[in-house]
Amino acid sequence: MGEVSTIIEIVARELLLFAAVGLLVGGLDDLLVDLIYIVRRLIKGPATPIRSYALPQPEQPGRMIVFTPAWDEAAVIGAMLSTALARFRHPDYRIYVGLYPNDPATIAAAADMAERDDRVRLVIGARDGPTTKADCLNTLWHALQHDIAVEGFRAKAIVLHDAEDVVHPDELAVFDSLIEERAVVQLPVLPLVVPGSRLVSGHYADEFAESHIKQLVVRTWIGAGMPLAGTGCALSPAMLGRIAASRGGDPFDATSLTEDYELGLRIAELGGEGLFARVADGTRGGVVAVRAYFPATLVAAVRQKARWMTGIALIGWDRTGWGRALAMGDHWWRLRDRRGPIAMLVLAAAYLGMTADALAVSIHWIAGTPLPPVDPGLRFLFGVNALLLAWRLAVRMTFTGRAYGWREALWSLPRFIIGNFVALAAIPRALIRYIHVLRGGVPAWDKTSHHFPDLSPQS
Repeated sequence: MGEVSTIIEIVARELLLFAAVGLLVGGLDDLLVDLIYIVRRLIKGPATPIRSYALPQPEQPGRMIVFTPAWDEAAVIGAMLSTALARFRHPDYRIYVGLYPNDPATIAAAADMAERDDRVRLVIGARDGPTTKADCLNTLWHALQHDIAVEGFRAKAIVLHDAEDVVHPDELAVFDSLIEERAVVQLPVLPLVVPGSRLVSGHYADEFAESHIKQLVVRTWIGAGMPLAGTGCALSPAMLGRIAASRGGDPFDATSLTEDYELGLRIAELGGEGLFARVADGTRGGVVAVRAYFPATLVAAVRQKARWMTGIALIGWDRTGWGRALAMGDHWWRLRDRRGPIAMLVLAAAYLGMTADALAVSIHWIAGTPLPPVDPGLRFLFGVNALLLAWRLAVRMTFTGRAYGWREALWSLPRFIIGNFVALAAIPRALIRYIHVLRGGVPAWDKTSHHFPDLSPQS
């Protein structure tokens, strides 16, 4: 038993050392973002959102265009369109819904709304689904160009929305005001916590709160390209036209699994100005934002995280490269975008190391032998990482609390563990999808099923 114990102790020590160093690097990386955010606040003061009613009046005319790609969305598309039509406070807009010929249920649900309101325009693509979301968006782009040629109107902005989104009444007015001097405007995305799934669905709320209150602010401040959330963003038709001209007519890369992320970086490379807009809507602590239910089960969450990881962290190395040569902030943040698989490898080593260490302790306890001393260097790393973890949890609670209140801030602590588990479980699926693409496989829309919230007054 002595030899077995020794081997297990060596394995545990090496795994924990690897994990401790990796966690230290990642923790310091995150701490640097926090420090930059604090410095920015000290220089510029608290980021007080501008009031929606105080936005400058639009000077340029034009119709606001909403693109909503929909594959297998019969359960939500009708409610989404009905809510958007009832909520949007803007005099001139049109919603283009991208559909597939082999998805009759979604076509029927969308057609029901189109019959009631001519501001809904159905566009059925030529190919059966699922293709990719980017391919569906390209179909909508070409339909828009056709309509402009026939009707002669001017499209001022193209707004991206998913079929499960709960739109904000003021968002088109915000986009109308802010897009005039910019290539892209992104609103915050605030995931709704699904009833009965506070842990799984709620971890998206924590991650987006920190990302859209802190990380995007820091990212744009240091000059890094702003990736888009794929929803709640307005794009300049001129910029999309410029990108389309360089791609044979399609502004969105149909082979991409994360077209929103890549498009934001591409716009930055072309010199387009992006704005992350936090606009107060007049309610207590409320901002103009997009809200939606995110996956509520572990299986669905793993599928979604695997798609993001494949498109950004794995395929992203090949597809987006490193951007502008001297943009060091951009290089740093792209590296952060792609650290997910390495971070999960470090996390897996930590879990395995703790398991091996617990096994070694058990063997010593059964045998009645003394435990070997912990290496001083390893003890030091454990102490530093414990402090960094405590800081990370405090930061996560702070931003979740700002967006959702103190109750959800407390829930963010157990959800931190859930988020790590989901990301860890997503690694094998992401690697399988990545290998599939490397071997010449065609990317497909690996979407999760969606639900639309009950917005009735009594709910």
